[in-house]
Amino acid sequence: MYAERVLSGMRPTGSLHLGHYHGVLKNWIELQHEYPCLFFVADWHALTTQYDNPQGIEKASMDMVVDWLAAGVDPNQATLFVQSRVPEHAELHLLMSMMTPLSWLERVPTYKDQQEKLAGKDLTTYGFLGYPLLMSADILIYRADKVPVGEDQIPHVEFTRELARRFNHMYGREPGFEDKAREAVKKLGSKKARLYEEMRTRFQQNGDRDAIEQAKAVLDEVQHLSMADRERLFGYLEGTGKMILVEPGYLLTEASKMPGLDGQKMSKSYNNTITMRESEESVTKKVRSMPTDPARVRRTDPGEPAKCPVWQLHLVYSNDACKEWVQQGCRTAGIGCIECKQPVIDAILKEQAPMRERAQVYLDDPTLVKNIIADGCEKAREYARETMRDVREAMGLEYH
Repeated sequence: MYAERVLSGMRPTGSLHLGHYHGVLKNWIELQHEYPCLFFVADWHALTTQYDNPQGIEKASMDMVVDWLAAGVDPNQATLFVQSRVPEHAELHLLMSMMTPLSWLERVPTYKDQQEKLAGKDLTTYGFLGYPLLMSADILIYRADKVPVGEDQIPHVEFTRELARRFNHMYGREPGFEDKAREAVKKLGSKKARLYEEMRTRFQQNGDRDAIEQAKAVLDEVQHLSMADRERLFGYLEGTGKMILVEPGYLLTEASKMPGLDGQKMSKSYNNTITMRESEESVTKKVRSMPTDPARVRRTDPGEPAKCPVWQLHLVYSNDACKEWVQQGCRTAGIGCIECKQPVIDAILKEQAPMRERAQVYLDDPTLVKNIIADGCEKAREYARETMRDVREAMGLEYH
């Protein structure tokens, strides 16, 4: 139940660009070799801002999954699924909405940010206010202990941790919990029991988070504990009750360094993207028509790479020798801008070639993608049902 598990999702915005590949997918591909990973299409999240025009969501979702597979996400190593096909997400979201203070939702930083960014849209909806809670339900339903996020999303994970703590505190009490927990401590053996008690005191009296991690490590070493006792000891440790929802941690991912065609961050809203499977002709044309250092009006004018958007792409794609050639050639007017752009074009096309090849298999037979998603949804539902059984029982909604 407390196995290591990574969860990450993406809103379906259609075809992904190279910024998505460098910022998210490369990281997913590494993680799938290290941990059990669940990657999902956040189609309900798309409705929080696109509720008035949902028609394109299904196609965008499928296009996006093809891009994941093209990038190298492996369905034999990771579970790929669609959020709305696992209705337990909605059930947990609903049940948690009963105990989530309104003020907690209103203070999530992205709530105000998004409202300002999308000022032309009416976002005074219940769904938009509650989307951080839906994000929390997405994480908590899989008892995922690792969530890859950028720095700006850390508050979402902290919010999820607070919710899990509140839920466990409110509903994790069982009759005679303290006595059962003390009995479970005895089963650790005298040395480990003493260590556990020390850590418990350190956390509850001094708020020492390290003590929690050390105590959990002690519990992980004990093989003979029943699942119920293990849960009790997790809860007793933190001064809550039985541990029903797992507080997630985050894996900090570096911000994407992928620049767009104009030198700004690559983003659909700036209209400066190269999609992951864009045709060779289109990539060549886009890079060749990129703006360069304004000082280089003629071929013979020297330039400064730092003032040129093309240099930003060399930083991503070129080796040291090529970068040296650019610096030297640009400043002395030894090379022209078209010459300077060619290694970037070659590198992007080389990066995209295996993606196009992998994608073609799924484009030729779309049922392959549907089967991957169907299998993933079934697997995800198994995890989700297990959590919901415990949640309903804790809240007195089992009706045996």
